[in-house]
Parts: sequence; C-alpha cells; structure tokens
Amino acid sequence: MALHRVSNLTLGVPDVGATAQFYDDFGLIRRPEPDPDGAIVFGTVDAGEQLRLVHSPFRRLMEAALAADTPEDCDRIASNLRQHGFDAAAVGEAFTRECIAVEPATALTVRVIVRPRLVQEPEPAPSYNGPGRFDRVNARADGVVRTDRVRPRRLGHFVVGTTDFETTKRFFVEGMGFKVSDIVKDRGVFLRCSTDHHNLLVQRAPVPFLHHTSWQVEDVDQVGRGAMDMLEGDPARHAWGLGRHYAGSNFFWYLKDPAGNFAEYHSDMDCIPEDALWTPEVLEGARGLFTWGPPPPPSLLEPEDLADLMISGHG
Repeated sequence: MALHRVSNLTLGVPDVGATAQFYDDFGLIRRPEPDPDGAIVFGTVDAGEQLRLVHSPFRRLMEAALAADTPEDCDRIASNLRQHGFDAAAVGEAFTRECIAVEPATALTVRVIVRPRLVQEPEPAPSYNGPGRFDRVNARADGVVRTDRVRPRRLGHFVVGTTDFETTKRFFVEGMGFKVSDIVKDRGVFLRCSTDHHNLLVQRAPVPFLHHTSWQVEDVDQVGRGAMDMLEGDPARHAWGLGRHYAGSNFFWYLKDPAGNFAEYHSDMDCIPEDALWTPEVLEGARGLFTWGPPPPPSLLEPEDLADLMISGHG
C-alpha cells in the first residue's frame, strides 16, 4: 500500500480561539506561533503537527493530507485518480512531491505528501488481574494512580459525510488506494490506508460535513481519564461514551468542540497488516455502531447543525 497514514487535517471553524481552547484541553500540543495565514497548529506526542484550525464562516473539513512512502507514489496516485475520472496533479520535486486532488462530492482537498512511516515505541501493557490470574500483586492498578495529563499519541481516523456516497467511495478506494475494512449497511464504509482497521469512514449524509476526528491514546484508562478531565472543565462537551465499537474493536469516548465537530479518544484499535486476508463484514443495527456502552444520542447520529450547513450553501 503506497499510503501509510493520515498525516494532518485542516478544519475551518467560525471561532478559531474557542475551538483552539477545546483542543488545548483535549491534550493536543499547540505550536507557540500560528502559521502566516493565522492558522493555529496542533501536534501529537508521536506524529508531530496533525491539526490546523483556520477561520471559516461555517465548520468544514477543508483539507486532508495523507502520507505516502516515495515521490513515485504521488505520481502513481495522481495517475490513478485521473484514470478513474478525477482531477489530480502531481507537483514538486523529491521530498516536496505532492499529489493534489479535490474529491468532487465533498469539495475536500486531498493532498498526498511524502513522509516517513511512523514508528511508535511500544507502551508497556497494563497489568490486569482476573479469575485465577494475578498479574498485579501488592500494587494499585496503574490506571488509578496516574497523574500525568492525557496526551493523544497520533491522529487515527476521521469521518466525512457525503451527498454522493458512491463517488466519494470510488475516489478513495479506486483512486487513492484505500482498502475496505467493513460496511455499514445503507449508511457507510470503513476504509483503511494503514494497519489500523480504519483511517476513514465515508457515510451518507444530506450535506458534506466532518463528523469527527479520532485520536489514539494508550489504553481505556486514558480514554476515561481524558474525557473526565474535559468534562470537569465543561460538562456540555460530552457527546457519547464510554463504550467499545464493533468495527475496529476500539474503546471510545466522543466530545463536541465549540464548532460542532466531534473529537474521539480511542484505544485498542484492530490491526490489519498490509498483506492480511481480511474479509469485510456487512454490519446492521447496533453492531454498526457499538458493542457495549450507552446508546448514541440522536444528535450524534444526525448533528443538530446539518440544516444550518445546508442553508449556508455548504452542500
């Protein structure tokens, strides 16, 4: 697979300052100085700068950058996109080489850039006791004695709504080279460009929009600790959690930023090596959403501002 991860996203939001405060509290690492265009830039512990916030009259995902191994990968992807009827161009030289394309149904600019593969240092597995098994003796669980601030390790995936599901799916699968991991019947498709179960979920929607971004933390205790710290500052940030998904198997907790985007802490995502023979499932009902946890609120399934986004002309 030429692509190997989601490198970074650019979000347009009406109130950059308030939204930036949310992601400060979420644990992302803010660059001290904004970009020349005024963008506020955030990074993660392991993957560097991964989120840019810029001003927009309404919330929108403006750009997604995907990492590839070589300049030749950018050329091949651009050629492949053109062969499938999408406008794409490869520009630059050597490590400045990029493929730039616009997904027509969502107007999302997608850049393929050359970046090294991310190698994360293994985290020591937490010790859990169970029936007949005592991996932790004479000590409290690590999850109850931690005092360090929760910091996301990397961006894992993002979710976009599209008014033309087949076109958006074809752009990413046939054009970009994503692989299908699972299908949510009549609703969406989980796609991957790395060893994570999914790096992108494309879902049917009445208007193009960003549903959520998802950020990896070490384990379920960090999911819970991060969310509780966020809610201590503002309980209205809560959206959905704690729970465990079926597609991807990951633990989750969703919070809502001031612009209306959801941000998810996740841990324990399924790993699918590049040469694995993975068979996608068609998921129906609750299995398409979660295995256990509270039921998702209607405002998570259909965000309350979708009608406003349609009126704004975003669609």
